Amino acid sequence: MIKVAIVVGSTRPGRKADKVAGWVHDIAKKRSDATYELVDIQDFNLPLLDEPTPPSMGKYTQEHTQKWSATVAGYDAYVFVTPEYNHGTSGALKNALDFVYREWNNKAAGFVGYGSAGGVRAVEQLRLVAAELQMATVRAQVQLFLSTDFEHYTVFKPDPAKEKQVNTLLDQVVSWGTALRTVRVKP
Repeated sequence: MIKVAIVVGSTRPGRKADKVAGWVHDIAKKRSDATYELVDIQDFNLPLLDEPTPPSMGKYTQEHTQKWSATVAGYDAYVFVTPEYNHGTSGALKNALDFVYREWNNKAAGFVGYGSAGGVRAVEQLRLVAAELQMATVRAQVQLFLSTDFEHYTVFKPDPAKEKQVNTLLDQVVSWGTALRTVRVKP
C-alpha cells in the first residue's frame, strides 16, 4: 500500500489550509487503498531557500532541509492543499517545494485549492512547478470557494457534494502513485 501526504500549504496566521487539509484527511481515512498522513509545512520552519548548492544535487547542509528531505522522501504521492494569494500559491508552499528535488521525482500529485476563484490559478502554477520536479499531476482537483464553502468567507463549511470530488481526486492520486512506485522501486 502506498503512503500519501496531505500537505498543508500555508503558514499564514489565521490560515484556512489546516482546516481544509484536516477535512481532506478525514475523508481519506475512510478509505483503505493507501495510508494517508497530514504534513504541515509550518512544522518544518523552512526559511527562504538557504542551501548553498542546487537541490538537484542533493547535498543538503542544513538540519531543517535534511528533516524536510526525509519527510518528503517517505511518501509515494501528495495532495497539496493550497490557498490562492494574488493569483498564485502561497510563497511558503513554493519555497517548501523548492527545498528538495529528487525526493519529489516520479511521484503523483493532486491539488485542493481554495480562494475567491476556487484556487484554480494557484493550482495551475503548482502544476508547472510539479512538472519541473518530475511529478505526475492528476487531472481531478477540488475547488473550494470562499463565497460558498466558507461561512462569512472565514469558517470552513464545505458543500457536502465536494466529498465526492475529494474521493475522485484520491482515486487518481492512489492509482498514479501506485503505478509510479514501479518506476522508483526497481526489482
